[in-house]
This record gives sequence, C-alpha cells and structure tokens, in this order.
Amino acid sequence: MSLLEVKDLHTSFFTAAGEVKAVNGLCFNLEEGKVLGIVGESGSGKSVTAYSILQILTHPGRIVSGSIKFRGEELVGKSDEEMRHIRGNKISIIFQDPMTSLNPTFTIGNQLREAIMMHTDRNREQAHTRAIEMLRLVGINEPEKRIHQYAYELSGGMRQRVMIAMALACEPDILIADEPTTALDVTIQAQILELMMRLQKEFGMAIMMITHDMGVIANVCDEVIVMYAGGVCERGTTDEIFYHPKHEYTRGLMRSIPDMNDDEKTPLIPIAGTPIDLLHMPPGCPFSPRCERAMKICLKEKPKEYWVAHDHLSACWMNVKDGVCFDAQPSEGELG
Repeated sequence: MSLLEVKDLHTSFFTAAGEVKAVNGLCFNLEEGKVLGIVGESGSGKSVTAYSILQILTHPGRIVSGSIKFRGEELVGKSDEEMRHIRGNKISIIFQDPMTSLNPTFTIGNQLREAIMMHTDRNREQAHTRAIEMLRLVGINEPEKRIHQYAYELSGGMRQRVMIAMALACEPDILIADEPTTALDVTIQAQILELMMRLQKEFGMAIMMITHDMGVIANVCDEVIVMYAGGVCERGTTDEIFYHPKHEYTRGLMRSIPDMNDDEKTPLIPIAGTPIDLLHMPPGCPFSPRCERAMKICLKEKPKEYWVAHDHLSACWMNVKDGVCFDAQPSEGELG
C-alpha cells in the first residue's frame, strides 16, 4: 500500500471572475522512504496540491472532488480537529519563505515548543529539551542561545533550518518541502538540500519536493511529476524525465536550464507564450497554445497519460503520432 494516494483531485478557487481550476484531475502515489519531485512553473498547481493534502486552503479555495488517502485513510472531508492529528504529526510541511513563515513576535523556542506540545504528549520542559535537540540536529550552533532569539536575529539559512527542525520535531511519515531553497544563495541551498537528505535517511520518511528548480529535482528525487495547468503532463523516474523527456513542456523546461559549457553570449531559450488562463481552460491539451508542434487534435481533445517506457508516462499526442506508446492505458498515478 502506498503511503499517500492522490486520485482525481480537483481544487478550485471560486472568485468573482469565475472558477479558477488550480488543480485539475491530479493523480499520484508516494511510497514510503521515497523522494517525489513535483516541478512546474509558477501557477502550475504545485503549492495548491500541498495545501489540499493538508487541508489548509484559504478562502475562496476548496477541494471540489477527488480522494487523498494517507495509509489508506481518506483525508478529504475530515474536520479541522481531525486534521490536527495528521498535520505536523504524520504529515509536515516546510513553507516557501522562511522569512515570513516564522512569527516575528515570538522567540524561536516559543514556536518550536508550541508545535511539539500541540502534536505530542510532551510537557513544556520536555518540549524545550526536544526543541534544543532538533536545533542541534539541523546544524544550528549554540542552540541553547538561539532558542531565545527572534526570527529577525537569524540569517535566511538559519531560519530555513529552524523551519526544518519544526517540521521534523514530531518525526512525521511525510515531509512536504514547498520550495525549500527559495531566497537562499547557492551555497546555502546546497547545505539545506544535503541536510534534508541526511535527515530523510535518519528518519526514514518520504519527501514530496515541490520546486521549479530542475537542478534540485536532479539531485534529490527518485521520481518526478511535471505539472502544467493543474494537471500532470509527464511523470517517471528522474533519469527518464531528464534523459528521455516525452512532453513538449518538459523539453521546454530542459532547454531553459543554463548550460555551463555554453558561451556567455549564448541566449537562454525560454518557453514561448504565457501561462494558461485557468479561468478559460482550452478543450484540448492545456499546453497546446504554447507548443510549437501542436496538431489539430491537440487543440480539440485532451490527451490521457500513455506509457512510453516501463517507468515513464506522458500526456502528449505526439507520442501517439510518433508511435512510441506501448500501452495506451491511463495511469491512475501509477508508474508500474
């Protein structure tokens, strides 16, 4: 049994202008001890997927339909009180920006203790000891001193380490890392990723890594889901996605990565066009308005996911045209 099963998830924001379909029929599974990467440009539905799993969507967003199961237990429809036993305790999240995720009016220790006491049966003294232990575990020097400091007194890298400590304090089964290296310089990014991978092995947890950085995906993930317009356009093992991309959007993301071997005057190759308007989704492939190889069927009919290798699926009509599909069955989020 998968640790986390997401099936046909639809999450929308109901605005004055209409229904914004932020997540549109998403399916995937997360296995124990695995690192799943979810990649895509801004607005593709990555963060909304995470918030849907934890049921922390803000008004006017809500889950319209679909299923989210943790260890076989359905999460959709649970009350906020029921979800409190899941959040932090079983599934934790590191939010995008450590600069704003920590409360500036409370000390680091106060916030860590609150999280620990809320999700465990530890008393204040035990929670204080656990907080110091976690700060030391994530590599913060002088944790006995840092625990009395405020967020503004710490660097960006240290704040991110505090967020990781807070997320792991209750030893969750799943860690959702939502852009964990945003706003950090390259050296600190590498340290944070190395820390997360070390702790993942120590705790034996699964990680859902949400990012737009293909370099992060290449370094840490076992499997990759490429999202566009709230749905999956391609999924597979990291090697398959990077070395044998079968969707034009994925190929565009690959071409957008700077190559260190290129001349400094070589221009970057961006993906043409602009992200799709989620208020007015086309009937066909969501990427077709920006795709250089789009055919008539791409504009009229949305493709299903097709097997293009034993561990690789792609939702692109070009794979059917080129005859590279060996099984024309929808995946339901499975890699086989």
